[in-house]
Amino acid sequence: MQNRTQEIGVGLFLLAGILALLLLALRVSGLSAGASTDTYKLYAYFDNIAGLTVRAKVTMAGVTIGKVTAIDLDHKAFTGRVTMEVDKNVNNLPTDSTASILTAGLLGEKYIGLSVGGDSKVLADGGTIHDTQSSLVLEDLIGKFLLNTVSKDAK
Repeated sequence: MQNRTQEIGVGLFLLAGILALLLLALRVSGLSAGASTDTYKLYAYFDNIAGLTVRAKVTMAGVTIGKVTAIDLDHKAFTGRVTMEVDKNVNNLPTDSTASILTAGLLGEKYIGLSVGGDSKVLADGGTIHDTQSSLVLEDLIGKFLLNTVSKDAK
């Protein structure tokens, strides 16, 4: 009987450990086990979305207010179109707001940062943010620096 109680205790401990690892994995990946809150869609067009992924966070003033749900190519303008879902409680974004692709840390993940404009009209469901700032690509910066250094040496 003592052996059976010990086996049940070890089994419950292992089950609790597996559930804790599952919860940690869900938190790190950005997925949630619960139902999502009410959201509305916004669109933004960028010249370069290098490194931005689906499920990347959308922030305003450092607070996460949504996530990226789709990234595709606009075949007419040949720009990247980003679809975002923003929480319904952030329903007063002015139409002249700015969307920028930012990097968390030096080589970290990409996310979208929204800056509030000053217009009295607000973005509705399906609205488009026209003022955007594309992703900063580290390789492009290094290439420009090296080419600039070489051209100065040639003179």
